[in-house]
Amino acid sequence: MALSVAPTDLKNILPLRKLFLQENNFQIRYDACHTRGWTDSYALMYNEEMVGYGSVKGKENINDRDTVFEFYLIPSFRNQTSLYFEGLLFSSSAAYIECQSNDLLLTHLLYQYGKNIDSDVVLFEEGVTSSLVIDEAVFRRRNEKDIVFEHKAEPVGDYILEFNKEVVATGGFLLHYNMPFADLYMEVREDYRRKGLGSFLIQEIKKQCYLAGRVPAARTSIDNAASRATLTKAGLRIAGFMLVGCVRNSKPPDEFSAQST
Repeated sequence: MALSVAPTDLKNILPLRKLFLQENNFQIRYDACHTRGWTDSYALMYNEEMVGYGSVKGKENINDRDTVFEFYLIPSFRNQTSLYFEGLLFSSSAAYIECQSNDLLLTHLLYQYGKNIDSDVVLFEEGVTSSLVIDEAVFRRRNEKDIVFEHKAEPVGDYILEFNKEVVATGGFLLHYNMPFADLYMEVREDYRRKGLGSFLIQEIKKQCYLAGRVPAARTSIDNAASRATLTKAGLRIAGFMLVGCVRNSKPPDEFSAQST
């Protein structure tokens, strides 16, 4: 048999990437990197057939394609997972592996081939339907006449909370993720924080997200306890963590044809 890894065009991996997305039925944080041209694609070949793919992006810089962040093999070839992954590391000269902990295949490979593994982002998914009520708060879509406070962390959202006829929070959801998922965000005016407004806003945005045909998801810094509490109170739950580690080595595997760019 002839196993090989070779650079390829993004369009060539898309059929197998559909299987990757179906198998990993959750929001993919770096999904948009592909369509934005920020990735290098690699074909995992068995003789003349593509049986998997690997994707590499820049860890710190768009142009430095040094980080494996997607890896997929069709199930019938997963007994060769280690061999193909070693070939990908050698062919791409990747120095890092980055993955979501709910991507079990790549997470296992990260711990097998990585070192100095760390995490700084928590991933959230839909958990339960919350029933928060704040009688004085008015949730509605933002209009051009609204006077919005200065935002320091998040963009001004499409939805607002009014409290005492003032805009005290805004939020929305981003759509540049894999279907059907969307990423929730919000910001509360500083003098109205710790009153439950953020959780109430996220709860109401979740409803709008579903009405738009999307499944809500979110992420936040692992050190942001306030944001984690807000999302949890609104019915979201921890789905995983972003993990990143350095590659231990990238020597070519035995009996393997790994082609570098």
